[in-house]
Parts: sequence; C-alpha cells; structure tokens
Amino acid sequence: MTLALIAGRGRLPAQVVAAQAQPPLICALEGTPPDMLAVDLTFRLETLGSLLIELGQRGVTQVCFCGGVDRPTLDPGALDAETQPLVPMFQKALAAGDNGALQVIKEIFEQTGFEVLGADMLVPDLVALPGVLSDAWPDAQMRRDAARGEAVLAGLAPLDIGQACVIGGEQVLGVEAMGGTAHLLDTLPPRAREMNAILCKGPKTGQIREIDMPTIGPETLRAAHAAGLAGVIVDAGDVIVLDREECVRLADEFGLVLWSRRGGEE
Repeated sequence: MTLALIAGRGRLPAQVVAAQAQPPLICALEGTPPDMLAVDLTFRLETLGSLLIELGQRGVTQVCFCGGVDRPTLDPGALDAETQPLVPMFQKALAAGDNGALQVIKEIFEQTGFEVLGADMLVPDLVALPGVLSDAWPDAQMRRDAARGEAVLAGLAPLDIGQACVIGGEQVLGVEAMGGTAHLLDTLPPRAREMNAILCKGPKTGQIREIDMPTIGPETLRAAHAAGLAGVIVDAGDVIVLDREECVRLADEFGLVLWSRRGGEE
C-alpha cells in the first residue's frame, strides 16, 4: 500500500477509493469521518507528526487530500513530541487565509517525503470537459452573467475568500465566504428567484488544487434549484463534478442549465 487518503466528509473520498486498483489507507481528522468508508487511522492536528511517521512506516509514498474538513484549532497542551517541531508551520498556517493554510499543509507533507496528489490526478474523469451538460442551454443573458461571474471570481481571488458567486442580470447577488457554497445559496436575497440568477464556481488564482479543488455534486444542484436559480456554471477542467450522471439528471429534472464553461467563452 503506497497511497493514503486524508479523507473528509462528502462523496469524493469514496469515489476516489472505488477508482483505485488497490485500496488506499484511509486517514481522517478527528471529528470529520468520511462518508461510506472505514477509517484506518484517526489523527488530530496535535498528532500530525506521529501520523507522518506512521505513514512512512507503512510504506506510504503518496497522499491525496479529499473531502471536506473544518478548519482545526491547535491545543498546545495536546501536542505530542513528534508534532512539536511543526508548531511554527502550524502557526503560519492558522494565521493565513484558506489558500495560504493549505499551502503550508502541502509543504509539511512534501518536506517529509510524500508526493501530494490531487483527486483529479487519481480519477481524471471527475473533472468535466467543456460543454453544456444539460438539455437546457444558456441564453444570451446567462452567457453575459457567466462572463460577469468569471470576472468577479478573478477579482476576489487575491482576497482568498471563496470559489463561487451568484450573478443575475449582471449583478452580484452573493459571494462564497465562511460556510461555503451551501451557505451562499441558503442566504441569497429573494430577488435571485426573479432574475434567472446563476451559480458560478471556479478556482481562485493560485488555488492549491492538490488539496482544495472546487467541487460540485448533486447536493449543489438541489440547493441551486431550491434557491430558484436558473443554472450552475463551472470552470471547465478546474472543477470536480461528483456523480456527474446524477447531476445531469437533476439539472434536466429541475430545468437548470449545467455548463462546464471555458474561461472567456461567450
């Protein structure tokens, strides 16, 4: 066994496991077990050093981070001896934005000798190719809104805020922040229903793809429909689409546009 998954919530870890010829070692941060998978090793931030040693002793050479986790806190009193040398890097990560924190975590694993792989590298089919996936197609207004969404996400990228926004009538109706895409869709203004608004999802500039690649799934389509949106637009080649067939089925059932859009496309 040479591959370990640092697995979090959601369907992604199970899909990565199902695509592997040999079952990987499943590791989970305490309190965030993966769906539908048995966990081999549970760890805390305060015991990460011990986890790294254990992975090496088990012959692991590659690590894949997949699934959702909450941003951990650090309890200095719970640090074990193997993790103590990592404290300066932890402090740097906890003081940084999401992207900066993930970069530090990636560096810790790489400096210990592990190759960090993105889920899309292990399962390339998770990433949607360019094209409209649904029966419904974007009209001229939706195409303008999608271009506006692309510009908004590019403008937000240096702020390290989020990976999604909602646009209607070329107006910004919401941006992703704490709480993620689900919270964004749950807190939209009522007028979003009247404006045929769309959800735009794509990576930030400098996104740590190996650890935090933008992802949508059936829950995203259901939430978009519940919010009264007209479509879900993702950056082609840069967003994971979980359970793609189910996403397409739901888009068609709800009359939503599901578009894997190239940057700059009109």
